[in-house]
Amino acid sequence: MHARHVLPVAASALLAACVTKPVHEAAFELDGDASVFLPGIVSSEYSEIRPAASPDGDTVLWGSTNRPGGAGGWDIWMSRRRDDAWSAPVAVAFDTPANEFDPAFSADGRSVYFFSNRAGGYGGDDLWQVAFDPATATFGAPMNLGAGVNSAGDEWAPTPSADGSTLLFATNGRGGAGRHDLFTSTWRDGAWQAAVPLAGEVNGAGDDFDAAWLDDGRVLVFARSENIDEAPIALWTAVRDGERYVRARRLDARVNVDGGWILGPAIDPAHPGVLLFSGERPGGQGRADIHSIRYRAR
Repeated sequence: MHARHVLPVAASALLAACVTKPVHEAAFELDGDASVFLPGIVSSEYSEIRPAASPDGDTVLWGSTNRPGGAGGWDIWMSRRRDDAWSAPVAVAFDTPANEFDPAFSADGRSVYFFSNRAGGYGGDDLWQVAFDPATATFGAPMNLGAGVNSAGDEWAPTPSADGSTLLFATNGRGGAGRHDLFTSTWRDGAWQAAVPLAGEVNGAGDDFDAAWLDDGRVLVFARSENIDEAPIALWTAVRDGERYVRARRLDARVNVDGGWILGPAIDPAHPGVLLFSGERPGGQGRADIHSIRYRAR
């Protein structure tokens, strides 16, 4: 079973685009224990993967592989907060009978990135972008991000930088170090430019994917597996040193489960210092829930 069912201008310019603070030695540590995120609303008896919280804190999106009532395939779901209460989940309007997954808000909250294998792409799962109106919770028409990002393979887990100029994502279609690797693309001259691998200790012989930038890009949290179709998945962290992400290490049992599938890291812009992630853990609601845990980055 596929794991997600459970559920030259070069590196210097790319990394500079996503980091605005002065460079100093970074560190990352978990703070406390994980808890289930919005149980009964987002986390349920179905599989929920990789949340996207809007910058204003009033909208949350996530992917599900098996929640009934969507357009078909893998769907993206939405809940809205009104007067401190969250609405019942609804499938987003841009869902199709194909797969839509891995949502991520832009920093201004006015667009959403996602992947889909719908018609009109370059092959496999492509990355797309759709306009979003925070006031009315309505979406525009999805647009493919183009050949600078997408390939004949699969592209997953889009993560835009705070200034919108850099996109971090995973792909198995660009001849990286392993199966899936982390790449970045920059926005220039009205298009996403040819993607390059993320430098450092983050791309190996297996699958490196599902990444989130923390602390203005000085810290990276990402998913790693020898083979996502057959082997466990765990979350790792690495810190930025110059143009590279180094000191990669596996997060402890407050996040990871030995032999399990833990993936889909994301931040909650309205709640700094909170890491969201997905997987099956003790005390959860279903097969794959979304969890939250506080962290410290310095």
